[in-house]
Amino acid sequence: MNGKELEERSFIEDIAMFCEKMGLPRMAGRVLGMLLISEPPSQSLNDICERLQASKSSVSTMARLLVGEGLIEPAPCLMPRRDYFKFRNGGWLEFMRRRMETMAALHAIADRGLELLDGKDESLKERLEEAHAVFEFVDSEFHGWLYRMEQRGRRKS
Repeated sequence: MNGKELEERSFIEDIAMFCEKMGLPRMAGRVLGMLLISEPPSQSLNDICERLQASKSSVSTMARLLVGEGLIEPAPCLMPRRDYFKFRNGGWLEFMRRRMETMAALHAIADRGLELLDGKDESLKERLEEAHAVFEFVDSEFHGWLYRMEQRGRRKS
């Protein structure tokens, strides 16, 4: 294995570790890491399996997960019965958007909790008030950030 291959493996593993910290399986991160640096950008399921030395069932499951997260997408293929994938343009923004939708759900749950504690001792509400304030702030700020990022992306293209 030459120096470039070692650097690529290290990069793929760094992405895998990052994804694991974000709650995704490490193998999903490896698939993502490979697709971020692969040439050509579209890779067959078999190519991914070979490069990562992983089973087809594992890579297929992780690819479906990453499609669901908005990070990768199926790529067109001229070969019948062959699955190809590539990193999705705007994938990072879509990933963040979906994570923020989860935060919005937590915001709604915190609101419900505050309603349940209505009329109770104020000290009981502090935990949920903090959650409510954090989620409300993040939700309000995220929409502006997302808009600016989308505009920035349009200017580059």
